Amino acid sequence: MKMAKRLVIQSAGKIGWLEMPSREPGLGEIRVRPQFGVEKHGTMAAFVKGYANERGRWDSGARVHRDEGVLWNYPVPLGNMQFGTTPDGNRVAWWGAFEEAPIVSSSALLQMNDLDWQDAAMQDPGEFALGALRDGGLRVGDTVAIFGLGAIGLAAVQLARAAGAIKVIALDPIASRRDVAERYGAITIDPTVGDAGMAIREATAMVGTDVAIEYSGSWRALQAAFRGVAYGGTIAYGAFPAPFPAGLDLGGEAHMNRPKIVFSRACSDPNPDHPRWSEQRIRETVWEFINRGCLRGIGIVDSPVPFEELESVYPQIAAHPEQHLKLSVEYPK
Repeated sequence: MKMAKRLVIQSAGKIGWLEMPSREPGLGEIRVRPQFGVEKHGTMAAFVKGYANERGRWDSGARVHRDEGVLWNYPVPLGNMQFGTTPDGNRVAWWGAFEEAPIVSSSALLQMNDLDWQDAAMQDPGEFALGALRDGGLRVGDTVAIFGLGAIGLAAVQLARAAGAIKVIALDPIASRRDVAERYGAITIDPTVGDAGMAIREATAMVGTDVAIEYSGSWRALQAAFRGVAYGGTIAYGAFPAPFPAGLDLGGEAHMNRPKIVFSRACSDPNPDHPRWSEQRIRETVWEFINRGCLRGIGIVDSPVPFEELESVYPQIAAHPEQHLKLSVEYPK
């Protein structure tokens, strides 16, 4: 039987190839030829490092984690969005793992036409960025602080500008990521230098920002958001962090400034604005923004590495995420 390779997390901390038996497409499916692919390694770090399963399984009926069981069983596929062609030559995008011979539901394909694949790669981070901006209640003329300049944070910078934010303040300790945010019109702050919350207030004439978007997963960032958000402002928390250590102070600025904290997850339905908005509407809206040129991948999507090198490259990215932004892969021609 012919086999094809898929990159997976075999167990916490262990990444390798899984041999997948070849099969023919079923009803409503199509075999596509991948050319490029990208990962969302900020989210997948929870499974690479293993802390996602420490909370136990998710009981969807009771809506709580249970001590017994796990959130996701290994092996866990790696890879987020892929880009390639159909047998009749159409350029398409889809959600899927890094693998050699993918079979995809025809209804799940996004038609790329002449769209650059690096711009199309902003679809997934764009969804979570748009969801957080909407959950945060961003309106024309507002100021916004964005913590964490991975692909989602940098998508939020672009979409906040498109939504009419009068000032976008972007925070990340990595200089190269701040440079990209500045390219897209943000004022940037290094949160490791001085008092990040006070720097936000100083950048807003001591008023604070109307909205804060948190995608760094750092408790210190959340503390700075409490300190930098305006009285009665909103913090949209979209990160997927490990449990915080002791140190978060809810009795200081959080108590005095009375911000609202909303937890944002664009793929959870019903949407807060149900029935008008849903995950599908967010998805379609982001795709429209990309096609209009309002959301770009320049400076965000890394130069592609060869598919065959993934097994050795991915662990380096997991160990040193600060050296990468959004991993991309080129498949053999």
